[in-house]
Amino acid sequence: MVNKLIGVQDIASGTFALIMVATLATTVLLLAGTAWVPRRWKLPLALSGIVTLASAAHYLIATNVWLATAQMTMIYRYIGWFLTVPLQVVTLYFFVGAVGPVPVGVFWRLLVAAVLMVLSRFMGEADLMHSALGFLIGLVTWLYILGEAFFGWMSKRVLQAGSDPVRKGFFWLRLIITIGSGIYPLCYFIASFTGDVEIRYLMVTYNLADFVNQIAFGLIILAVGMKESVSL
Repeated sequence: MVNKLIGVQDIASGTFALIMVATLATTVLLLAGTAWVPRRWKLPLALSGIVTLASAAHYLIATNVWLATAQMTMIYRYIGWFLTVPLQVVTLYFFVGAVGPVPVGVFWRLLVAAVLMVLSRFMGEADLMHSALGFLIGLVTWLYILGEAFFGWMSKRVLQAGSDPVRKGFFWLRLIITIGSGIYPLCYFIASFTGDVEIRYLMVTYNLADFVNQIAFGLIILAVGMKESVSL
């Protein structure tokens, strides 16, 4: 563990420490929340807790690296995203599955799309494939996930069988994977095609995106589950 005093103007280091503590605290809340919600909401809520737990472990490593070197190679980012992004996508599937049955094929398609999305971006940034190709594959797979969420089985199931809290929660979850997750391909594009980007600004953007996308996602599911519990 690196012991380094964070300067008052060192925003980048502050955001690393912030999300490490916040994701750990959110993990405790989400896992404890599995005792407060009806049985059908326990799985998506537990998966959300695993997402924030994995993120907290990743940020423990990343924070130490950043404080020691003031640098962060993208491999550290993708170590976290390889776990959290696919888990979060399938959590959305199980969220809808708590409302009514969704074909298992949707699960596998979402999982494969999420893995390909992260893998293609990594390969593009690591020069294992052309940056433009990595960007395009990542963009197409992200759009596919959005298509499933807005126009596929999941959207139909929520509209058909979802209560008012479920519909509102699903609205906010889709907003996160649309706007919040859209920050990642945008930063990829800027970093890869528009010239040098100062690393600290890029890290702050990614950290704040993870903060919102991972923590808010789980808290929305917790809120929906608790409202459903009250209405029973």
